[in-house]
Amino acid sequence: MRRIGRFTVTDKLGSGSNGNVLLGHDPIIDRAVAIKILNNPVGATDKKQREQQFINEARAAGRLSHPNIVTIYDASTEGGTTFIAMEFLQGKDLRELMASGKRFDVLEVASIAYKIAGALAFAHNQGVIHRDIKPANIFIVENNQPKVVDFGIARVPNRVLDDNGQPQTLFKGTIMGTPNYMSPEQALSQPVTALTDVYSLGAVMYEMLTGQKPFSASDFDKLLYNITHKSPKSPDLLNPDVPEKLAHIVMKAMQKKTHRRYKSAAEMALALNKFLSSEKRARRQSSSGKEDNSASTSGLFSGKSNLFWLGWGSFIIAAILAALAFKSR
Repeated sequence: MRRIGRFTVTDKLGSGSNGNVLLGHDPIIDRAVAIKILNNPVGATDKKQREQQFINEARAAGRLSHPNIVTIYDASTEGGTTFIAMEFLQGKDLRELMASGKRFDVLEVASIAYKIAGALAFAHNQGVIHRDIKPANIFIVENNQPKVVDFGIARVPNRVLDDNGQPQTLFKGTIMGTPNYMSPEQALSQPVTALTDVYSLGAVMYEMLTGQKPFSASDFDKLLYNITHKSPKSPDLLNPDVPEKLAHIVMKAMQKKTHRRYKSAAEMALALNKFLSSEKRARRQSSSGKEDNSASTSGLFSGKSNLFWLGWGSFIIAAILAALAFKSR
């Protein structure tokens, strides 16, 4: 395919079970775009559901203009091809980064989570709940800037409904979300609120800090049981470099009962911002203290050096005076 809608296709970026992602060029704005196209499904019913999921993703992300949310430019079905044209992101998602062995400093984790929490707070204010926050849906571009992507199963106002008045998704009749990061209410197939995104962000932070998912199991049912009934170890018990305050933020976000979590993503963002401010201040003070100690030590050695030369100077003067006195005799 050389052209999709008004976009010229220039390369293939990747592929998945639901479709391919192509690199394209927008001739009107003269910019690169990522074009997500839907694979042609087998059945007519399946085709309709998939197309409606695409439309839902475009409607969900398209109404959100935020620096930490991927920007949607266009969505349409033309010539039998359903596509979404979006911001072309250069970087890697968190899943790829962690799989490659990337380990994040606690300030990096808190900073990324703070920006994601702010993006989620913005989305929630627009009536959009992502419902699938996970490392693969957090894309990291230059300067560690995160972008929330893939609103395919988001709950959004004016969402496309099926013949029974229910939201259309590829997960119809099943649990929606990615098991390792889904909230207890998702695992129980209960109605979700914006606080499900708060929980999932806490689960992502947990893995970034410890290198482990909060819950794992040999089979799906056991995993769901653990999510709904078990409590993970605090991150600071698995990684001694994690400050207790940051571990507290993670564990509060991941509380089983929604009323025990942060009241909103905005409140979680505020807690993360306070942690970042206090941690940076503590590091500056520590660094300043080391500089002061270095200066004091330097002054000490400088004082010793002065005494050394003063002593030698006195000795030389005394020797000269003694020599002159001896000669005068």
